[in-house]
Amino acid sequence: MISHEFIMSSCYGIIEDIFIQIHSQIYEGEPLFTIRNREGNIETVRVELSGRIHSLEVQKGDRVIPGMVLAFVKEDSFSIENQ
Repeated sequence: MISHEFIMSSCYGIIEDIFIQIHSQIYEGEPLFTIRNREGNIETVRVELSGRIHSLEVQKGDRVIPGMVLAFVKEDSFSIENQ
């Protein structure tokens, strides 16, 4: 079974780097984005799911706010342990 999930920003800031592309396979815990927050610190966006990137909703340099969708993922129905 495949479900669709959102990857969201947890802070106010600016997208510094994007480590994924549309159709990329992602795995639980890997870095997906970095955001420079209001204090100037870098926050790394990671998620606790595996799947394929369906769409990217931001670009490097975009301003983000908490809860803003950064990407959509089609989540895999299997876990990493089953590979």
